[in-house]
Amino acid sequence: MNNLALALQITALGMGLVFSAILILWLMMTLITSLTADKDSASDSPKPVSASETETLARAAAAAVALAMAEQQLSSAHPLKDPPTAIVSAWQLGMRTRQMTQKGIRLPKP
Repeated sequence: MNNLALALQITALGMGLVFSAILILWLMMTLITSLTADKDSASDSPKPVSASETETLARAAAAAVALAMAEQQLSSAHPLKDPPTAIVSAWQLGMRTRQMTQKGIRLPKP
């Protein structure tokens, strides 16, 4: 019974050390985060935009859209078509050949 008590004490000590190290690391991360956090959250609010700036931004956006549409029409990229279904892949050919061999069907020699 002495060995079991000693094993339980060692296990409890090891688990206690692990959890205390995790707790210390968590507290250190919390402290570092609070010390290095940005304090100026009020200055992050957006500034009011004047009507002339809004009009300029709208024109720039319209020009960007027109340019993107023109480039899309000039693009030579096209989607690839699927091959016809009559083409048999190498995997299908191998499986069919194996099945025919198992059934005793011999293929003619070319």
